[in-house]
Amino acid sequence: MCDVCGCGTGPKATRLAVELHSSLLAGNDETASHLRAHFEAAGLSTVNLMGSPGAGKTALLEATARALGGTRRLAAVSGDLATENDAQRLRRAGIPSLAITTGTGCHLDAAMVHDALHAPALAVALEGAAFFFVENVGNLVCPALFDLGQAANVVVLSVTEGVDKPEKYPVMFRHADLVVLSKADLLPHLPEVSVAAVEASLAKVAPRTRVLPLSARTGEGVGEFVAWLDALHARTEAKSAGVPARFVSHTHPG
Repeated sequence: MCDVCGCGTGPKATRLAVELHSSLLAGNDETASHLRAHFEAAGLSTVNLMGSPGAGKTALLEATARALGGTRRLAAVSGDLATENDAQRLRRAGIPSLAITTGTGCHLDAAMVHDALHAPALAVALEGAAFFFVENVGNLVCPALFDLGQAANVVVLSVTEGVDKPEKYPVMFRHADLVVLSKADLLPHLPEVSVAAVEASLAKVAPRTRVLPLSARTGEGVGEFVAWLDALHARTEAKSAGVPARFVSHTHPG
């Protein structure tokens, strides 16, 4: 699938992939712990935003920025194999954003996020910000496996993707703290799709995870998403109370 996480075929390729994957995860987790400590110390609520290409991740962030109306400072990185299209959309929405292009990589890792944080424009934007969104590469497999130091995982699932995606991609949905069912305004035109059916599929793999129907176009559910973010931020602030620190140091573990 990609030359970063070592996906391959056949017994030999599988063995090598497992060895490479284990090594990558160990190094990644060390960097993620480094990031998490600084995010928490700075009171910065970091959200790993995952989902398929076209699920509506960027649209969700645009709608969130509109709903907040500048009352809280946001910043983001946006991962894709190529182009800065999503990062440009976020900047137009008022969210300082940096593109991370992976080439052939099917996910972001902690080192990529760490390096992006030192870009001058993003570093300035993060000072005093409440939320930092990591818009991951569009993929329902690999992104869930890599810790980025985030406080929460949000998976965006479009109503047009089918109700059985949680069962087909259980690892992704087991890692989710919230599932946003996007493009909910299309539900009246999709009689075979229902919120209840998605909830039933999700309950089989992650029974405690909430499904939030949302439409970035009409605004349905956006207020509830903002409320969920506010609750997340309250927990982050409680952890960071009385701990003065910058959001990230200029040293890298290892």
